[in-house]
Amino acid sequence: MTEFPFGFGPPNPEDRDKKDSSGQGGQENPAEAFNQLGQMLSQLGQMLSQAGTSSGPVNYDLAKQIALQKLAGQPGFGPPADSVSAVRDAVHLAEMWLDPVTILPAGATSARSWTSRDWVEHTLPTWQRLCDPVARRVSGAWVEALPAEAKQAAGPLLSMVGQMGGMAFGSQLGNALAQLASEVLTSTDIGLPLGPPETAALIPGNIEEFTKGLERPSSEVMVFLAAREAAHQRLFAHVPWLRQRLLATVEEFASGIRVDTSALEQLATQVDPANPQSIEDAMRSGMLEPQTTPEQQIALARLETLLALVEGWVDVVVGDAVTDRLPGADAMRETLRRRRASGGPAEQTFATLVGLELRPRRLRAAAALWRLVGDRHGLEVRDGVWAHPDLVPTAEDLDEPMDFADRLGAAAIDDDPIAAIERTERAERENGDSGEDEK
Repeated sequence: MTEFPFGFGPPNPEDRDKKDSSGQGGQENPAEAFNQLGQMLSQLGQMLSQAGTSSGPVNYDLAKQIALQKLAGQPGFGPPADSVSAVRDAVHLAEMWLDPVTILPAGATSARSWTSRDWVEHTLPTWQRLCDPVARRVSGAWVEALPAEAKQAAGPLLSMVGQMGGMAFGSQLGNALAQLASEVLTSTDIGLPLGPPETAALIPGNIEEFTKGLERPSSEVMVFLAAREAAHQRLFAHVPWLRQRLLATVEEFASGIRVDTSALEQLATQVDPANPQSIEDAMRSGMLEPQTTPEQQIALARLETLLALVEGWVDVVVGDAVTDRLPGADAMRETLRRRRASGGPAEQTFATLVGLELRPRRLRAAAALWRLVGDRHGLEVRDGVWAHPDLVPTAEDLDEPMDFADRLGAAAIDDDPIAAIERTERAERENGDSGEDEK
């Protein structure tokens, strides 16, 4: 964070000029110093009272307040009627185009036109699930490492630092959400199901800005993005395990967080309980930032692969649906590929908050794999891969897509893949039971 949250900030140069010109010789007036101290204590009291409104590791009330304040200059919660109808029509048309190119039926039961402020309101519950495990682990890891004597001696300070931590994280989240809300195009723009289930949502205000650099009609861009949103919704609605797997992988990443406890010694030398600014500076200094562990690297690789598979599937399906209907489809697909693969606001948000990048680095490889499977085995086999998590390609499969397609074809010829998995699991259970009987 580069700003000074919680009402604290650097000295105002104009104030120093006033002091110097007041004949005090640069010395502070005692009465003025007393007033400044009173203001600081008042700010601290307000801050702590606000911290008390949140019982978790992140002050989400503060996060929401900051995000909405930063978006105050944008339209409010009531989008114009023409944008509502435009989104509804675009989603309806996109659904009709998607029907012939995938076996997954429509997943959205409603189409919504959101403002950036709406996006913050409707996605905050999911952000809470994503951020809570990380913030709880970060805030608790270094406290747990303290010796019992140190915990007892620093009791009041630990409570204050805990509240400050919740507000510091909330402030970071609020600033990040404001940035993200001003740039996202749909509810699934970053690859995660952030919005309410079965709701296709587009942000026309952001889409209008996005369209300016494409030299394409706004209606064409709207339908293209509606197709991507509708494709995501089909996947998340009809692959029950996918939403849970994506969010659980983020939680798995959080469980592997480890904090360098040697930083506590430095913390002890820098934090003055009588100086709230020193506490805030310590929280923002990065000295308590978690270190990346091997467990986290594994979780991150798994998440990147899953995101790439989702984005690759959407890219192929949407391409089949719109390429012959929208003249600028290929150019828009390439723009979105680069936007996702290079990591935009979503990557910055997660990297800032939890050190986790949502970058589907292998999007093109995943799209090539889905294209190969569809061309060789048809839509039913391609989309049937999503029926069970054990069937989904791995990172190694992205390296050797031909081998994956060959295995998939053999399984499809031999038997239904789900039935094969169930048969294998049943055989393993029976073998285990027979082994116990022999004993």
